[in-house]
Amino acid sequence: MPPSAGINVLPDEVLQHILGFLEAKESVRSCVLARRWCHLWKSATGLRILADAGMFLGRVSVEKLCNFMESLLRHRAGSPLHTCELRLTYFGRNILGCLYEDEGRLLRLVNTWFSHAVRCQVRALRLNAYSEGHFTMPILALDERSVDSRHLTALHLDGIVVKRRFLDFSNCPLLEHLEFRNCHFHSGGDSRLRICAPSLVSLLLDDIWGWTPMLESMPSLVKAVVTSGCESCCHDCNCDFCDDSYSIGDDAGSNDCVLLKGLSEAMDLTLISEPETFIFKKDLRWCPSFSKLKTLLLNEYWCVPDDFRALVCILEHSPVLEKLTLELSSEEDRQQRERKVTLRPMEGSAAILEHLKIIEIKCDAVDERIFKITLFLCAFHIRLILN
Repeated sequence: MPPSAGINVLPDEVLQHILGFLEAKESVRSCVLARRWCHLWKSATGLRILADAGMFLGRVSVEKLCNFMESLLRHRAGSPLHTCELRLTYFGRNILGCLYEDEGRLLRLVNTWFSHAVRCQVRALRLNAYSEGHFTMPILALDERSVDSRHLTALHLDGIVVKRRFLDFSNCPLLEHLEFRNCHFHSGGDSRLRICAPSLVSLLLDDIWGWTPMLESMPSLVKAVVTSGCESCCHDCNCDFCDDSYSIGDDAGSNDCVLLKGLSEAMDLTLISEPETFIFKKDLRWCPSFSKLKTLLLNEYWCVPDDFRALVCILEHSPVLEKLTLELSSEEDRQQRERKVTLRPMEGSAAILEHLKIIEIKCDAVDERIFKITLFLCAFHIRLILN
């Protein structure tokens, strides 16, 4: 190959793959390189439209962004997409819709692009759209239609409002990775939404709004991270296993788990909750067996001083657990140096700790709360190591 040939000697398929790593506006600009490049960008295997902080092509302009997206959609070929990322942040002014014509146009365009990516057999699809003032809030509502794709393997949503039918992924047999960050689960009624994703290997629910969605069976699940803090709180914030029928809404008469049953096949599990929320404690009343769980991380929600029933309950239902991590923090201790307390079970430990090799407590300071937890664990013949 002569030294002057450079990238032009590569086949079209390779160039289309390379263009897929660029932002869409940069990929389009490649059309000026030579006649051969005039149409390559239309079939790039990756699509990335990035407009962080309301900035696109140099200044804040929703109209400019919309014009670009509409033009790109008209010219782009319908060839398969490997990846698609739409990151449109700080444009919105309203949690569930838009007050301005250009922004309403933007939301319609994002839904159109989402559907286009699915039709183009996208494998990994990421959509970020939120507004940030004093706190971050979701602003973009996806159309209420189920995703039907035989190719989608990963879906990441951040700052999105989702509705009932959208959460049915039963027609996505290859969907293995699902993330919801800062999303609003909008039921539009008096019953919980349900996430149906039977092929999932990993799941993340973080900082979600609205009622916590119910998780259906996920037999292939390996790793899950769930942060629950969106529910209305119990009347009695100090209750143990919540039976407040008002606070649990549509589940007042339900004898089923909202989260834990769907997570019961996981091998690696992180469960984080705000102190006032009730959903995990409610679930513990019908706690399933975590028969594959090897690694478990919990926060202080599970370790209320003088009452460790929630912690004991989940340990009793985790027969093969090997590592337990407790992350404890408080406003008072946050400025102090983090300490780690490692506890190792000794011979003769209770049956619920039969396979447990290590318990790690991460904390800002070794205080009375840590003392109470370690004293409680000593009842199971656990040895304490300070790091």
